[in-house]
Amino acid sequence: MRLPYAKPTPESFEESQFERILNNVARLAVVGIGFAVLLTVLQAGQVFLAPVTLAIVIGLMFGPVADRVEAWGVPPALSAGVVVILLLSVIFGFATLFAVPLSEWVARAPLIWEKLQAQVANLREPLESIGEFQKQVGSIFGSDTAMSVQVEDGSAVTGVAMLAPAILAQVAIFLASLYFFVATRDHIRMSVLSMCVTRRMRWRTAHVFRDVETKVSRFLLSVTMINLCVGTAVTIAMWIIGMPSPILWGAMAAVLNYIPYVGQAIMITVLLAVGLGTQTELVQILLPVACYASINFVEGQIFTPHFIGRTLTLNPFVIFLSITFWIWAWGPVGGLVAVPTLLIAQSVISHALPSKPVAPKRPVRRTARMTERELVLANAAQVIKEQRREEEENDKRKAERDEPPAGTAPTGVEPAG
Repeated sequence: MRLPYAKPTPESFEESQFERILNNVARLAVVGIGFAVLLTVLQAGQVFLAPVTLAIVIGLMFGPVADRVEAWGVPPALSAGVVVILLLSVIFGFATLFAVPLSEWVARAPLIWEKLQAQVANLREPLESIGEFQKQVGSIFGSDTAMSVQVEDGSAVTGVAMLAPAILAQVAIFLASLYFFVATRDHIRMSVLSMCVTRRMRWRTAHVFRDVETKVSRFLLSVTMINLCVGTAVTIAMWIIGMPSPILWGAMAAVLNYIPYVGQAIMITVLLAVGLGTQTELVQILLPVACYASINFVEGQIFTPHFIGRTLTLNPFVIFLSITFWIWAWGPVGGLVAVPTLLIAQSVISHALPSKPVAPKRPVRRTARMTERELVLANAAQVIKEQRREEEENDKRKAERDEPPAGTAPTGVEPAG
């Protein structure tokens, strides 16, 4: 005997919907609390986490180099030492490029400061008007004196002495982490794979390791070559226009180019300040900035998309958010690891949560007047229509299955005897 179907009452429906809302709010609250705890841990553990993360990123970059050295029969412990020595050689090389010309600019700093003060002298009247405004605000709040800011006089030597142990500790942690990560990267991979209980999980984890190493190493090595070319081009351009210490500006451009957006803004600000402090004519002041901006535009629009490829390109807004977040959390080190961490997260998410490409069963044909954006929107609308049609057909089939067979529904009329 088929029992009649009991429809849910409005009270039970509202109660279940209310409980569903409470469950969603609770989940969002747990996610928010976890995110706040993560921010606290990142800032509290900056001394340890920042150099270790940077060491892992650099280790992924130099992983192919270590593999090539180990292919010659060198043990992993020795190949890791070769990687560390190679990195230190690169750092000392850039430090040498910076040291000599930078000392010259430090010696010329008082003269540049005087010229900057002369350039800013035209802003005296606006500053005086701000002072008058301060006096008026003070009189409104019952004070006849203008607002003042007191800066405590601290010794630079004392500040450096206080920061030196922390900096040395971070450098030591970075070098040690880099050495042990490169030397034991295969053991780390095998240990993680051994903890995977299913074959499918091991397969996905192995692909995550492969994609992370490939993407990060390819990205960082390609960016390093591009940055060296940018530094060389900036050096030549500064030498042609007669800018003092062209090697310094080329090396600075190559280093700052590792941090997208922020590095370019810092470089333009430095060149503009140097132009204001050393030149008098507007064309000579803006010429170094124009040369650097032109080189950076060509690099960003032609060379980077060609050599890195579209497979490693990320949303610029997501890159900007990642850079600002990591700089806020870890400072300059965060700017260096911002993009590699995005690539690592992209690889992990793409394998942990594989998604199917969204495409209509009957794609829209592109006309001669249709742009690429209009074609994408038309196909998206077609996908929505097909999904809506499938949902309506599924609801119709479900309603037909739930209906009782003909002649079995209770009608309240006694059958004829």
